[in-house]
Amino acid sequence: MFSFCSDPAALEGVQWLSCYLTTGKHMSMYWAVGTVLLLLSITAPAALAFGFAGASAARSNVAPLRWIGKTYIAVVRGIPDIAFFLFFVIALDQAFEYIRHRIKCPDWDAAVRQGNDFIVCAAAKLPLGNAPQWVHEVYGFMLAVLTFAIVFGAFAANVLFGAMRAVPKGQLETAEAYGMNHRQTFWRILVPQMWVYALPGLSNLWMVLIKATPLLFLLGVEDIVYWARELGGAKQPRFTDYPHPDWRMWYFAALLVFYLCFTKVSEVVLDRIMARLTHGQATAAGEAQRKAAA
Repeated sequence: MFSFCSDPAALEGVQWLSCYLTTGKHMSMYWAVGTVLLLLSITAPAALAFGFAGASAARSNVAPLRWIGKTYIAVVRGIPDIAFFLFFVIALDQAFEYIRHRIKCPDWDAAVRQGNDFIVCAAAKLPLGNAPQWVHEVYGFMLAVLTFAIVFGAFAANVLFGAMRAVPKGQLETAEAYGMNHRQTFWRILVPQMWVYALPGLSNLWMVLIKATPLLFLLGVEDIVYWARELGGAKQPRFTDYPHPDWRMWYFAALLVFYLCFTKVSEVVLDRIMARLTHGQATAAGEAQRKAAA
């Protein structure tokens, strides 16, 4: 906060704007950008782990594992994201509380499900009622991360499953001819080679994940979309030191620029990764590199 911001009513022009953009609520919006980046940095590897597990299960020789993998991919991909987010967060929260309820309150006689109400003992609540505010925020954020990871993990599983099938069978047969067992062939031959086939689909999925981060707003997390709507709405002089008309269009335009810049940087990074992975590979991109070098 600048020293001249003590009397906002006497400010004009750039000074008023500089004070307005450094208020406590605006600082919360800037922190929310970090929340979005943190979500992406945790969700992306978590979704990739879910995807790899789902793809590996879907191509397993063990029938129950194969059914689980294919069901996971089909069910999650077939449900609209918003419906899944709104349902799964509530279901996951209640599942955690029910498990804690059974452990911490074994003498509880009343039914947990009473009509439309879900009632557990106070000790089983997540977070506890007397927990600090930051605990509630972290818990909500982690539920959001887990939900994002499960949803986008299903899409990643579909991409990785296709990439595994795209690896030439001759490579796998040669590995077996050299005496490698199924496990060695999977980890030494299939997995290293599948990434060049998976990266285009994973790149597109990363872009979709970036664009899906505003769904945090639906999950109760105060993200940049929440603050853009909150700060952009018309403000009256009796409620704030910085009254203004409806500026939501400008706030959302700033979000548009932010996401466009973010996706552009992502495209550049992903193109470089793709060029590195295809170097020397028997793919169309690798052949193009060889011709360019010649």
